[in-house]
Amino acid sequence: MDEIRRMIKDRCMEKEEPFCASVCPFHLDVREFIARMRRGAFNTAFRLFSNTTGFPAIVAALCPEPCAAVCPRGTVDAPVQLNLLEKAAVAYAANTKPNSYNLPPKKGRIAVVGAGLSGLGCALRLANRKYRVDVYERSGRVGGRLWAEMDPEIFLADIRLQFSNEEYGLFLDHAVETLEPLRARYDAIYVATGSGGDAFGLTCENDGLEGIPWASRLPGVFLGGALLGASSMEALSQGLKASLCIEDYLKTGAMRSAETLPPTRMRQAPEAIVRTPVVLPADGALSTKEEAVAEAARCIRCRCDACVRHCGLMRSYSKFPGRIAEEVEITITPGTLDGNGTVATRLIASCNQCGLCAEVCPERIDMGEFLRASHQAMREKGAMPQAFHDFWLRDMEFANSERASLPAPPPGGASCTRIFFPGCQLGASDPRYVTESYRFLLGLEPGVALRLGCCGAPAVWAGDMELHRRVRERILDDWRSLGSPQMIMACPTCLEMFARYIPEIDCAPLVDVLAASGHPPAERVNGEVVSVFDPCASRNRPESQRAARSLVREAGYELAPLPYEGKRAQCCSYGGQIDIAAPKYARRLAEQRSKDGEAPYVVYCSNCRDVFAHAGKPTRHILDVFFGLNGWNAAPPTFDERRKRRESMKTDLVQEFWPDMELREKEEIMENRKSIVISPELREKMNRERLLEEDALDVIEECERSGRRIWDPSAERFFGCKEIGYMTQWVEYASSPEGYALFNTYAHRMKIEREDAPHGRN
Repeated sequence: MDEIRRMIKDRCMEKEEPFCASVCPFHLDVREFIARMRRGAFNTAFRLFSNTTGFPAIVAALCPEPCAAVCPRGTVDAPVQLNLLEKAAVAYAANTKPNSYNLPPKKGRIAVVGAGLSGLGCALRLANRKYRVDVYERSGRVGGRLWAEMDPEIFLADIRLQFSNEEYGLFLDHAVETLEPLRARYDAIYVATGSGGDAFGLTCENDGLEGIPWASRLPGVFLGGALLGASSMEALSQGLKASLCIEDYLKTGAMRSAETLPPTRMRQAPEAIVRTPVVLPADGALSTKEEAVAEAARCIRCRCDACVRHCGLMRSYSKFPGRIAEEVEITITPGTLDGNGTVATRLIASCNQCGLCAEVCPERIDMGEFLRASHQAMREKGAMPQAFHDFWLRDMEFANSERASLPAPPPGGASCTRIFFPGCQLGASDPRYVTESYRFLLGLEPGVALRLGCCGAPAVWAGDMELHRRVRERILDDWRSLGSPQMIMACPTCLEMFARYIPEIDCAPLVDVLAASGHPPAERVNGEVVSVFDPCASRNRPESQRAARSLVREAGYELAPLPYEGKRAQCCSYGGQIDIAAPKYARRLAEQRSKDGEAPYVVYCSNCRDVFAHAGKPTRHILDVFFGLNGWNAAPPTFDERRKRRESMKTDLVQEFWPDMELREKEEIMENRKSIVISPELREKMNRERLLEEDALDVIEECERSGRRIWDPSAERFFGCKEIGYMTQWVEYASSPEGYALFNTYAHRMKIEREDAPHGRN
């Protein structure tokens, strides 16, 4: 976790400058400038441009557009015409007068030697901050080489305008022969004597400082501009930076050169760029307002945001990795007196942990892994709400209980060569997925054993690694007892969990085995178009992705690609079992994934099948195609049905393949339980809120046994409650000829404190 946190801090490129700003001498905030131009806010766009460059009219006229050479649009259509936008901002701003700040004068006198662009830029910024500035110019005019580069009416007007609110001294025809008199009278000096000008014997003693204003060996003396070989725009930029160096010196006495900014590390994905024609001015000179707005709209405002664009979680929360890491840190190690942090609790529990963020990140920063470790840290502290994962942990407990789990050797006493591990949800979705697959595998080789149960993913997703360790050890014990053979895995999530936490077990995906068997799918169609939806857990299994597609094609289907598949497979919404912590987000994810493709989906993950079926997307499992099972609109089972299906599946498998195996009868496990009558509407609500029929019956039986219940004579029903896991479940019920009639049930994340009472009730 600490390593990923350091990666986020040191390598995340969210705050890197865009390519254009990185090469701009002034480092103009192009994203913000473009944002203002896009909405036609010429006044505010001009103010940003003016505050950054000092002399906006001069810069707009002379800018050589280094940004054009690095604009990613140049590889697609044409670079954004940023200089045209700068000229439009200058032309259409209603107020181009500089701001006037009523500030008190500051201590410190500065001499600027040279009235070219660099010297004037330095003088302007220091005068803005109310320092006393005197400019000394050898010639009789200001502007330096500007006289050879542009119309003097333009640059002289801009210089006069920008200095119009400032007091400063200008001494023309005043040659400075030596710095000593100035050093005696001034607190700091900026030497900007131009190309070939007098450096007064000062040289740059620091390597790597060429091209920026630098501090000389004389205290308070700085040099920059064309004297150091800078172009006009670079010279102006250096003058503006030199003013900061001088102010720093006046405040601290430190002689520091201007900071050298490294080149941007920004990376831009070409697929993010949509071809858009360049918008040039119709008159060939100045864009109209409409043309400027349209050209500004072409800018993609480069930002390293692949994680936010592709990851549903970061896009939903509108948060980059750095912000998430900060909030997680506050949550795990809060500064509150009670020691509880809740800032990012739900966010931590809302990550599918699918790995897409690391796949699309140029630096391979895995926020899913970071949030997984954060979840574990919160769990260890006892600060993560147990209710987020309690239902799924109890479902895992059921899957690994005697009611549903089964470690069985190959039928008929055959020597064990492989073990079929279907996972806990495949049979819950449709028991035939397991029974038909097992019969098929036995037909390939008779030595295939069977292991029904859960891989432990719910414990990992809940951050309970001790519970996962116990599940892992049980799997290993069963595997070793059968001779440590290869396991055939039907669930991509189980495959991922085994590869990560039980790497000693050699695993083969079921879909790969089916494709390699040479047996054609039972179903044959004629060119129907479908899309294969890759589960996120198959991201790094290209062989399985190819195997699934080969089976679908062999069945006669035509394939339509999806925008997210293969290495960039996105989670259907099941991963991390987030739907209790973030139900609206999980539903939105399922709907979005359902709409990624117009054609029906074929999937090779039962969780994907059930999620899409619940969202109304025509979907079939690859086993439906291979064995000729369900059609496109098979309804997903309820949570009650999922339990019953696994239970009956185990019984049916044992009766077919191991008739001599001793099993506890279902009636023994559910001994002497009465039936419960539930309306269809209440069943739908219970399924939506993950309230099981057998849990409701547990609550009723506890109320009946203990007498802790309340009778409502007007409704003629009892009210009562019982803790089920980390929830308190309430029931409204009455006796009926069939057993009990359940009128309502609901659950709260709460505990009921009981007290002893004189009459024996509490």
